[in-house]
Amino acid sequence: MTPLREGKISQSVFWMKFRQLLIAITLIVALPMPALFAAAETSDTSTETSQTRGTEDHADDHGDEGGHHGLPPNAVVLKTFGPFAITNSMVVTWIVAFGLIAVAQIATKRAKLVPSGLQNFVEWLVESLVGFFEGILGEKMAKETFWFFGTIFIFILFTNWFGLIPGIGTVGWDVDSHGHVHKPLLRGVNADLNMTAAMALSFFALWLFWSLKSIGPGGFFLHIFNVKGHGFTLMGIFLLLIYVFVGLVEVVSISVRPVALMFRLYGNVFAGENILETVMALGGPYFGWLAVLPFYFLELLVGLVQALVFALLTAVFTSLMCSHHDEDHAH
Repeated sequence: MTPLREGKISQSVFWMKFRQLLIAITLIVALPMPALFAAAETSDTSTETSQTRGTEDHADDHGDEGGHHGLPPNAVVLKTFGPFAITNSMVVTWIVAFGLIAVAQIATKRAKLVPSGLQNFVEWLVESLVGFFEGILGEKMAKETFWFFGTIFIFILFTNWFGLIPGIGTVGWDVDSHGHVHKPLLRGVNADLNMTAAMALSFFALWLFWSLKSIGPGGFFLHIFNVKGHGFTLMGIFLLLIYVFVGLVEVVSISVRPVALMFRLYGNVFAGENILETVMALGGPYFGWLAVLPFYFLELLVGLVQALVFALLTAVFTSLMCSHHDEDHAH
């Protein structure tokens, strides 16, 4: 096979994976779950806001000058459409997704066999992620699931970094006497528990599908409850009871995984944005930007680490159930 032919084949494989990434990004941002959750929280948010404002007004009457409040715990609902609601975090989700798709289209508009510039960066990113997940899942499973894991990493990474742009979470309306914005126009995507919950629950559904497809219902059950090969002796029955108990513990562990995933990502991003806002407020209008610079560099690193942790944990969870059944994984 000539080098030119090999190059064309590798290019076709790359474009297939790349198209999968674009489709997955579109599907993630189109998930109705954040909209449904936000609509359900609209009444609760309005009640909490009125109670919070009443407490702050009471504190102002007594001359309380302390207590700078951080980012509101709930995303602000901008518009409702029946059972759906559009929040400020969803707007940022669409902006980031549109930006990623636009960059991808620009990078591949005039694709070359020998890449350069933006095309070179995009190919390097995708190929690096393919190699990373192949090392965890094996070649066969990685090809089947890369569209999700690669998309999750890229999407979380750039939404985390986009949330660090000055004005995200601090520009809006409903400003109190301390200058705190109660209703920011834009909000970090992963500082909204609705979005992290949607990603975690989507992974859990896909994990069940991949597991059942890979090892079947019987293999799935026997992987959790090792009830075969113990015999009917006293020791065998004792071991059977132990493995059943261990299986029940494993079921609880599996059920807790999406909860841990959603709260780990949400907690780190939400805390980081609150730290930035608090430090800027303490530094004042003249030195706030200077005081917050070290924390900005730290949050850039945190954004990368959290994207890597989410993608890595989901890939490891899938590997534990599926990849040891993959014949190619031994290589």
